[in-house]
Formats: sequence, C-alpha cells, structure tokens
Amino acid sequence: MRRKYIAMMMALIMIFSVPGFVFAADKDAVKDLQELNLLDKEGNTEEKLNAELSRAEGLTMVLKAIGYSQAEASKEENVKLNTFTDVPEWFKGYAGLAKDLKITTGKTDEVFDPEAKLSKHDFLTFLLRALKHNSKKAWENADALAKEFGLVAADTDIETPITKREAAAVVLNALNAPMQAGVANQTLGQFLVYREVISKEKAKELGLKELAQPENKVDILYFNDFHGNLREEVTDKKRNIGMSKLVGFVNEYVAQNPNSFVLSGGDNYQGTAESNLTYGKPVTAMMKGMNVLASAVGNHEFDWGWERIGKWAEDGNFTYLAANIWDVKADKLASWVKPYMFVEKGGIKIALIGLAHPDTPTLTNRSTTEGYKFLDPIKTAQEWVDYLQAGKAKEGKPDVIIALTHIDSDQDKKTNEISGPATELANKVKGLDGILSAHSHRPVSGKVNGVEIMQAYYAGRTVGIMTVEKKDGKFVLSSKLNQGSDIKDVILKDNETEKFYSALDKELKPILGEVIGKATEEFTHDRSVKGNITTLGQWVCEVSAAKYDAQISIQNGGGLRRTLEKGDITMGDMYEIMPFDNYFVVMDLPGEDLKKAIDHGIINPKITDGSFSGLLVEYDSTKEFENRITKITLSDGTPLDMKKTYRVVINDFIFNNGDEYDFKNATNVNETYIPIRDFLVEVIKEQKEITPKSIDGILKDINKTSLVLDPAA
Repeated sequence: MRRKYIAMMMALIMIFSVPGFVFAADKDAVKDLQELNLLDKEGNTEEKLNAELSRAEGLTMVLKAIGYSQAEASKEENVKLNTFTDVPEWFKGYAGLAKDLKITTGKTDEVFDPEAKLSKHDFLTFLLRALKHNSKKAWENADALAKEFGLVAADTDIETPITKREAAAVVLNALNAPMQAGVANQTLGQFLVYREVISKEKAKELGLKELAQPENKVDILYFNDFHGNLREEVTDKKRNIGMSKLVGFVNEYVAQNPNSFVLSGGDNYQGTAESNLTYGKPVTAMMKGMNVLASAVGNHEFDWGWERIGKWAEDGNFTYLAANIWDVKADKLASWVKPYMFVEKGGIKIALIGLAHPDTPTLTNRSTTEGYKFLDPIKTAQEWVDYLQAGKAKEGKPDVIIALTHIDSDQDKKTNEISGPATELANKVKGLDGILSAHSHRPVSGKVNGVEIMQAYYAGRTVGIMTVEKKDGKFVLSSKLNQGSDIKDVILKDNETEKFYSALDKELKPILGEVIGKATEEFTHDRSVKGNITTLGQWVCEVSAAKYDAQISIQNGGGLRRTLEKGDITMGDMYEIMPFDNYFVVMDLPGEDLKKAIDHGIINPKITDGSFSGLLVEYDSTKEFENRITKITLSDGTPLDMKKTYRVVINDFIFNNGDEYDFKNATNVNETYIPIRDFLVEVIKEQKEITPKSIDGILKDINKTSLVLDPAA
C-alpha cells in the first residue's frame, strides 16, 4: 500500500513539475487565495484585480504568500527594518521585511518607487526569492526558473505587465513549488501548513501536493562546534540559528523526511555565558530536544573535566563515539565512549566510526585528559573499517561507513579544494565512504579521493546534510550546507526549547549582572567613525600583546560591538562588547604583510576600521584603500622592516580571512583556542579599575581629515 501511495505521489510530482503547468484558472486563484487568507477580500474589486500591479502591491502579495499578514508586518521590529523614504505608512513593515529577507533591494537604499508598475519578470523575481532561490539567479534566470517550477505557462512572455488577477494565479501555482532553502522536500504549501497559516484540511481540499522523501535515501543532519551558542543572532549578519530554531528546524526536517537522523561533531558545550555558567545544561536539553543520535568527542568536551562527558550523553540521550580515546590504566577504550554505531534507515545500513582529534591533550588543559591516550586516527580508523567490512560486528556488515570526527578540514573558496587532516583520512583509510569533520570552524562540502567530506561551520551558523542514496545498486554520498542566515526566516522555533531558554535567561540575569570591575572613564568604540583606532580597541590590543609577549596586536573593529561606558563593568557588558567566541592566534608575520593588514583596517569601505597596538602609523586619506599608509614604525619610532618578521597576536576570525584580512604568509602560528573574552574578564578582575589611554598620534591622517559615516554604514 505504501509503495502504491509513493508511486502515485511521484506521478503527481512529475505532472506538477512539467513546464507550463498552471495550477488553476485566474478566477479560481483569486477566490482560493482569499479563502486561504493570502489575499484580501476587501478592496479587491474587478477593476482592481484587472489593473496592472504596482511594486508595493506585488511585493505585499509575495510576502503574504509566505505567511506575513498585515498584522505581522505592522510590528514595530519589522517597520524598523524599512530604509525606504518614499513608501506609504501601511507598506513600511512589508518593505522592511522584504529587504531583510533579501527579496528586494529597492531602486536604491532609500528609494523603492512603490507606485511604479511591475512586469511579470519583476513579480516572478520577488516570488522566486521568497521561495529562497539565489537572489541574483532569481532575476537573471526568472523566465527559465518560473517555467521549470510551474509558476507560469511555457509560452508566457514575462517582459509584459502583470495584473493582480494574473499575480494571484502565479502565487497559487507557487504553493506547489518546492522551497529552495530550509527543509528538503517541502513545498511552499507544506511550509504554510506547518506554520499553521493554512489548515491541513484546506490544503487537502485544494489538492496542494506533498513532497515525500524518496525511498533508498537517508539524510544525516549535522552540526559541529556549537560552543553553547544558545541565543539566536538577531543583529549584524544573523548567522547563529540559536537553540530554539535549531531544534525547530531539525524536528521539522525529520518529520518531513523520516529517513533522517542527527549527529554532532563535538565541542558542543563550552563558549557562552549561558552554557559555561551552567556546565552545559541547556545544550544537553537541546541535544535531547532534537534527538541527537551521536556526537564526536571534541577537545573542548574536556574543558570541565572528562567526568562530565558521560553524564552529558546520559542526560541528553545520545552516544559519544570515539574509537581512539584509550584509558591507559584500564588498557582499553574509554568507558564513556563507543567505537562505532550502526544506523539503519530507508533500507540502508550505515556504520559510524567515532574519532577524536589526536592533539586533544594540547588543545585543552592537559590535566583534564590525564590518564587517556589519543591514538592515531588513521590507523584506528583502518582497523575498525576492516573489522566492520569483515562482518565481525554483531549488527552485520554495513552498506556505508562514515567517520564521525572532531578532525579539521578547510576548503578554498575559489578552487573548492579541500585540505587539512580530514583529507588524510580520505586518502589513507581504505573503505571510508564519508567523513564528518569539525574543529576548524569551516564550511566544507565536497569529495577527496572519492570520499565525501563535510563540516558545518560552527556556532549553529550552518546545518549540514550528508545524503546517502542507493542508485543502480551503488551507494552515493553527497552533502549540502544550509547557512543560518539563509534559512533562519523559514524556521519555526520549537516551543518547549524556547520555554526552557526563556526560563534560563531569566535565571541567569543576576549572574550576567555581576560587577567584575570599573571603568574610570569611557572606553570609546564608535563604529561609525573612520580613520582612527578606538580607546577600547587599543586597550584590547595592548593587554592581548602583553599576554603573549608580542610586539604588535591587531583587532578587527567588528569584533567589538559597542563602547564600554564609564562606571561598573558587568559580565553582561563583556558579552555585549565581545559577543563572538573568538580565540587568540599568535604568529610571526613579515613587516610587509603587517603593513598590509594595518592598511586594510584604515577607512575600510566595507567594514568597521580595525585597531592595533605597538605601532605608530601615518596615512593619506586621499589615497586609494589599502594604499594609504605613508609611514609606519614601531612604538619607539624604529621603522618597520618589510623583510623582518614580528611577533603578532590577532583573533581566529581575521586569521581565517574574516573581514578579508590576509595572513597567509604567517609562520610559527599558534592557534591557542583561549577565548579572548575570558581573558579580558580576568584582566579586569585583577586590575579592579581600568583607565583608557590617549590614542592621539597613534594613527594620524596627514591631511587631518575627519571622516564620519552614517551609523547605518
């Protein structure tokens, strides 16, 4: 019966995906959308329906089609998103949402031109972007995409005007079109049903189709290096999903795709005040809430002692996998891990082999790993692959073997070439089909030596999906990275997880309110001011350099988010000032590269200017970006030697090309994994009072121009 149902659904999918298919007649579309509350009944007269659509009306129809009512759009937080000065009051919230969701950029940042008429091309672009198609491709390939997904008929000329009635037909067709981001195998109609915008009964009545996960296919949902990032990032680039939406996304995905399961790459707990202060209690609740099956053991799992690791697994109802953590005294595998696990779904038997990073003892406090030895992951992996392929496991012989690791990888953004220790596993271990990588906080997806490798960035900024599919008797692996900034607006928070987080937030407010010291004067960090360093940036750089006996320290301006006010300093202040869990990176850097790095942070047109210590710099603001420095010396006036190397301390964000900084020529690099924020808190507690130093003369514009940008820049 199930096979018959699936065959019928696949036939329907083929029918609906034929180019040129139109779901309903125009007249029916208006009525149906009104019954679904996706189109207003009031005011939509025959004359209005047959009139050409304005830009404001068209964009509003698209936003309503993805579930944003007038009431939702009118909320203050959405109205505040609007930057257009020429839009009517009723449209401001919709305009703000559309810009925030990257459905439109307007004619300019301030001009939308709401009364201008839309072409079908314009309307389809808005709608394709709402379906989460790539913003650029939605415009350039609007004709082909709209016809491929059945939004318009094959003979439609999209360069002609569009009426409201015609737009309604396109929207109704879109309810059967698949969303391009978020949950796989989900149509716009399913998306709206799940969010209770459309009732299941109404969807069934209208014959809206449901996409089902194909048989012989398994999806592995994967995240790594979560580092306790429980809070959703609602400012800046909006990358962190947060625990409530991460659980919501995973549970919705598994509900739509039952042949799926969830894994973690380790480093789950340490990194934020909410998690650190509770020894990971909320992360455990999150792991349990989305039914994580297994996790690799990260180096930071040891930060509070190995004794907690087994308890986390027990309370979170998941298993830690690591075949290479050896209990020296007992002369056997650590008792709180398992070497492998079998998962069977969709008729596919998958074996997972766990591998911890071999350098774990040096990547955390050595005392926390005392008594344990970390075996060679390549040798260990081969031994277990051979064991499993020989059918010696009680579960039988697997179809596919995947290494669940906390071993690093990297991927070149231009060439897509994958590098790092994880590639050694791919090249040297015979019989591996896939590798789930972690530790290096990189987005990685692709093949090395025929082995699929995936790493899902970090901090809940990406959810990776590794797919195992049986094709023509063979098992094929592929992977896809879902970036948080692309999918957050199509994720519904999990209610129970949100309740848990809200209660925790209330509980921790007194703790985050702890006074750790005092600022005798304001430490400035006005990110809109260009062409100078800030007193807060200079202080951070100076104490950082002193910690590592470095000559120079560099801090990107965006790594610090606001001014430190005069008066008491709280833990909450420190998390607001430095919300990112960056760590120190120490290196030797040639003078030539050091000069380039400093120049990159002066009147940068894309980002907040950087700060530094240990140098005196003069620049010409009339020159081109990255060619402005006219003189650079050490603090004592000694000219910077372009061929000599200098000891420099920075953070891991800019070391990894964040804000487009370039440190590729660095040598003797030490990625310390010591959180910068924690160190700054220690300094303040020790000194009790901190006082800003003068920044006069450290960075000087020889033209003495003062450049101030609008704060929105």
